[in-house]
Amino acid sequence: MNLRRFVPWLAGGFVACATSLAVAQSSSPAPLPPQPVVTVTASASSQVANDRMSAFLRVEVDNPDAVAAGSEVNARMAKALARAKAVRGVEAATAAYSSYQISERNQPIRWRVSQTLSLESADFTALSALVSKIQGEDGLVLSGMTFSVSPAARRTAEDALTQQAIKAWQARAQTAAQAFGSNTWRTGYVTIQAGDYVRPVPMFRAAGPQAAAAPVATDAGMTDITVTVSGEAILESTRSR
Repeated sequence: MNLRRFVPWLAGGFVACATSLAVAQSSSPAPLPPQPVVTVTASASSQVANDRMSAFLRVEVDNPDAVAAGSEVNARMAKALARAKAVRGVEAATAAYSSYQISERNQPIRWRVSQTLSLESADFTALSALVSKIQGEDGLVLSGMTFSVSPAARRTAEDALTQQAIKAWQARAQTAAQAFGSNTWRTGYVTIQAGDYVRPVPMFRAAGPQAAAAPVATDAGMTDITVTVSGEAILESTRSR
C-alpha cells in the first residue's frame, strides 16, 4: 500500500470526525438548571391515657455484720416477692442490689445492704393495694412510681398520628411549591420520627403500719405522643416543554 496516499486520507478522516462531533455538540440543548428543593416539616400530636403503672419499693438494712444485714434483706425481699407474685396481673422482679460499708466519726462501722422490688401492672387498683400491703406488712419503702403507655396503645396512637402528619406534610409541601411559583412537586428524602412527653405525676409515699389500711392513691395522667414528618419537596419546572 502507498503510504504517501494513506496518510493524507487518515488525517482527513480525523478532521471530518472532529467537525461532526463539534456540530453535534453545538446542536444539543443546554442543560436544565437543577430543580429547587424545599425542606418541609409537619407534626401531629395527641394525648394518650397512661395504661401501665410501675412501682419501685426498697428494703434497706444497716447492721455491723454484713452477713446478718444481707440475710435480713434477703428474707424480707423473698416475702415481699412471694406476695407480689401471688397477685394476678402483676409483674414482679428484683433489681438494684447493693452492699457497702459505712464509716462515720464516733460511730461503729456498719454495713448497709439494700435491694429494690420492681412491680408493674395494668390493674392500678390491684397494684396500689399491693404496694400499700408490702409497705405495711413487709417493711419495704416506696421509692418511686411511674405511669406509661403500653406498647400496644402506643403503636395504635402512632399509626394514626403518622397518617395525620403525612397529610399535613403534603399540604405544607403544596403551599411551599405554590409560593415558589410551582404547581407541581414530588417527594424526595423523607423521615418519620415519633416521640413522647410524659406529664409529671405527683409521687405518693407511704410508710408505717397505717399504710396498709387503704390503697395507694393513683392518678395515671396522660402522655403526649407526637409524630413528626420531615423531608424534601422537589419542585417541578412549570415551563412549557
